[in-house]
Amino acid sequence: MQSAPVLEGASLLVSGYLRLVRATNRFVQEPAGFLDNIAPELPVIVAMWHGQHFMIHYAWPPGARIAALISRHRDAELNAVLLKRLGVKAIRGSGGRAEKARRRGGVTALIEMVRTLAGGHTVVMTADVPKVSRRAGLGIVTLARLSGRPIYPLAVVTSRRFDFRSWDRASLGKPFGRGAMVLGDPIRVARTADDAALEEARQAVENGLDLVHARAYGLVGCEDPGGRAAPSLAAANR
Repeated sequence: MQSAPVLEGASLLVSGYLRLVRATNRFVQEPAGFLDNIAPELPVIVAMWHGQHFMIHYAWPPGARIAALISRHRDAELNAVLLKRLGVKAIRGSGGRAEKARRRGGVTALIEMVRTLAGGHTVVMTADVPKVSRRAGLGIVTLARLSGRPIYPLAVVTSRRFDFRSWDRASLGKPFGRGAMVLGDPIRVARTADDAALEEARQAVENGLDLVHARAYGLVGCEDPGGRAAPSLAAANR
């Protein structure tokens, strides 16, 4: 495990780079001013694909009450320290199959996320099944059912970026380009939702995330480098 001074130093460098990217890209929002539009519904659950976790925090202003789910794995220690530096509350745990979720703190994290939403923080959560890129799992819709809060798919992309060949098809923006933030339609899950309703909501989250990413990349003149959503890209730009 890396020492605390090393993690703090690394987080300082990464946060500085992220702020540079945010400051030097010209971002558009769709719909315009979407944070104001969803203000009456706050707190909400924000869904993202895992590979976009570097840039998702560009979407809210400093001081916003935001929490994010971060794995307990030691590789995620830098992310946890970085989130703290960015003013985001880190909730540690991860999902997956039931027996693995227990070992990884997934159940405890789910309870903590419900409490965090009840306390007024918006929760940002990757929708992917662990180690399966862009395949939504049931964790996020279960959180919506337990908390009663809506899920909003969100994409934040830039025209100039590093695209990695990682399992999550991660991207990291570069300075001096164009950016787009696209918020999808809300997905609501009733507290009485049965297995069929949860599966329907899970598919809606998956489709919603594919659509907002296709649209966001279309707005900056690119095709989603990590998506299956080429048909959606054409539809989104009509």
